[in-house]
Amino acid sequence: MTVDHPFNINESGHLTIGGMDTIQLSRKYGTPLYVYDVALIRENCRAFVKAFQEHGVKAQVAYASKAFSSIAMLQVIKQEGLSLDVVSQGELYTALQADFPPDRIHMHGNNKSYAELAMAIEEGIGCIVIDNFHEINLITHLLEEKDTNINVLMRVTPGIEPDTHQYIKTGNDDSKFGFNLTNGQADQAFLQFQEQPRMHFLGLHSHIGSQLFETDSFVLASRVLFEKLAAWQEQYSVVPEVLNLGGGFGIRYTKQDQPLSYTEHVRQIIGAVKKQAASFGVPLPEIWIEPGRSIAGNAGITLYTVGSMKDIPGVRRYISVDGGMTDNIRPALYQAEYDAVLANKAEQPLEDTVSVAGKCCESGDMLIWNLPVPAVDHLDTLAVFSTGAYGYAMASHYNRFPNPAAVFVENGQDQLVIRRETYHDMVKNDVSYE
Repeated sequence: MTVDHPFNINESGHLTIGGMDTIQLSRKYGTPLYVYDVALIRENCRAFVKAFQEHGVKAQVAYASKAFSSIAMLQVIKQEGLSLDVVSQGELYTALQADFPPDRIHMHGNNKSYAELAMAIEEGIGCIVIDNFHEINLITHLLEEKDTNINVLMRVTPGIEPDTHQYIKTGNDDSKFGFNLTNGQADQAFLQFQEQPRMHFLGLHSHIGSQLFETDSFVLASRVLFEKLAAWQEQYSVVPEVLNLGGGFGIRYTKQDQPLSYTEHVRQIIGAVKKQAASFGVPLPEIWIEPGRSIAGNAGITLYTVGSMKDIPGVRRYISVDGGMTDNIRPALYQAEYDAVLANKAEQPLEDTVSVAGKCCESGDMLIWNLPVPAVDHLDTLAVFSTGAYGYAMASHYNRFPNPAAVFVENGQDQLVIRRETYHDMVKNDVSYE
């Protein structure tokens, strides 16, 4: 097994994933190539579900599909019995194409359109997480027009500042998401919900940020949320059914990352919720969470082929690969860090240090800085770990590069689940100007 990563090395010294030789996969499907270990996806799903079951707590685990959404991925999530979090009409459409049960789908988003909400209501999804007053008005109109009801959660910002990148903080007061708990907006929205007989108010939703390694922020958020729930219970005799604490559970990208196990993360969250429920005299609600990265992230790798190299004496050695910011924008966007190995030399001694450049026409297209590697040759295969979340999902056509293929591997078998785009695919929506 490679150091700190859940993948093995075979007798040829090649990195393997899901029982498959990564070099054979790269030859069969080409590079760049996203490869997912389906058994690890299932293991991650089951870890969250089992943790709640062991504590005898009623819960829903909803996969946050924005991390990686495809028909095949959502079919696996369905098989594992999870619910699903979608944030757009496109994600909802993908879920329906995967035959995902609508009553297990929750819809998020800070600017849901009339068309998105209409589709969600027509399909009978399980819950809409309402983000703003405009949505209340849109949904009210749609429910009357369609003569139906819908379950809703209210997304709130609890004023928590988690220790994560500024771009992925979402629970602080200055956020584009949700109703503010401290300035009276949440109370105003709550009263509007009580006046809407077609909206079944389930409770509160909060998401404080992403790539979190501790539960302190979740504990603080739960206290703030229960304080508000207790006030509404006392004033209006409304008993919350659901408390959704969102996702954001961190994973390991490099040796510096030390995430809690999913079991421990859930245990601490349950403990905090039980404590606050008892303290404020509120019945224990059903707990919902929305792991995305923590289900898909460490189950995926990206394979690249090494091309050009550049030595700057006394400064740095660059190696360039046949992908980059178009298939993994996170290093450029968040300064995210990754670990990698030469997949065809996975057991060879580390002799060099290189920085891995992408092939986009941007100086900022750098995937990894200062990576220890064996002696590198042209056409070596580089495997970058923990790219299963927000790689394909955030891919672009910058420089007119086509999106890579994606392959699932399980029990020693490989299956193409997303075809590699062709140049024709990229121009098929272009229209000639005459």
